[in-house]
Amino acid sequence: MRGLTFVCRAVAAGSAAAALAGGTPSASASANASIEVTPSTVEPGTRVDLRADCADGNNRQASAESDAFGRVVLRPGNGALTGSVTVPGNKQPGTYQVNLTCQNGNNASTNLIVVNMSKPSQGPATGGGGTAGGMSGPLVIAGGAAIVAVGVLYLTAGRRRRTGAG
Repeated sequence: MRGLTFVCRAVAAGSAAAALAGGTPSASASANASIEVTPSTVEPGTRVDLRADCADGNNRQASAESDAFGRVVLRPGNGALTGSVTVPGNKQPGTYQVNLTCQNGNNASTNLIVVNMSKPSQGPATGGGGTAGGMSGPLVIAGGAAIVAVGVLYLTAGRRRRTGAG
């Protein structure tokens, strides 16, 4: 999930479904404003980027607020309003609304989905196998050594017979 950033815009009605289907940014637009969260589906402790348009030249700050991360000031830059914030590591999974408030009175909102992707603490239990610890390792080594010793004795005895016959 981390390290992949998809850049595209979605309209409010399809943003949550699009986020679950392909991990695209979640975006919403009112008649005069829009906000986008990238990535739109994250684990707790992940940093998200916010990009907004207040439809007034974007030369004044705006703010984005959500129960997922609190309040963030979005600053003008490259024709848009941008900011970043980290979702706290203890945030519970769920869908959180992100609300944009522009200084010109325009507003927009979108969703941020927080998921808990649990990671296994150890590998799967796959049985004893030949590489498992315990007595099987030393027994395999001893058996192999015995087979080699029998082979050496057989070769030595075979050479003695040929030299004695002739």
